[in-house]
Amino acid sequence: MTTSPRSATVMQGGRAKAFRPLPEADRRVAFAAGLDAYDRGDFFEAHELLEPAWMGTADPAERDLHQGLIKLAAAFVHDVRGNPVGVARNLAGARARLAAARDAIHAGARPAIGAEVDLAALVDAVDARLSALESDPTAAVEPPRIGRMHLR
Repeated sequence: MTTSPRSATVMQGGRAKAFRPLPEADRRVAFAAGLDAYDRGDFFEAHELLEPAWMGTADPAERDLHQGLIKLAAAFVHDVRGNPVGVARNLAGARARLAAARDAIHAGARPAIGAEVDLAALVDAVDARLSALESDPTAAVEPPRIGRMHLR
């Protein structure tokens, strides 16, 4: 990671990505607002609201989770715009990032934000949509629900 206090980079997926440190409390607010926007079908807004949370943490599992949700929202921005190729590409990217977060959490990672998202169910839901698009690239796919688990 570079050392500039305002803007730095972190490695994610073998590539240098933007890192603009954001306090956990601010990331939580951005995360909650992004999920709320997604839940009400405002996918562009969800994408925009989640981006500071993604760029604001150096935690690999948390970054994967945020980026996966950003790509999920972007898929349905493309759907609204009538771009089925964009839907499929973003769903595939979302699946990769969400599965990476799920696997990291299974392996013991404890991201500060997002542990309540039911990643196993979400990855399964994305897989179902990708399968439908593989069978018929013009198929209409509904945005998956982002389920939350009750944490103890």
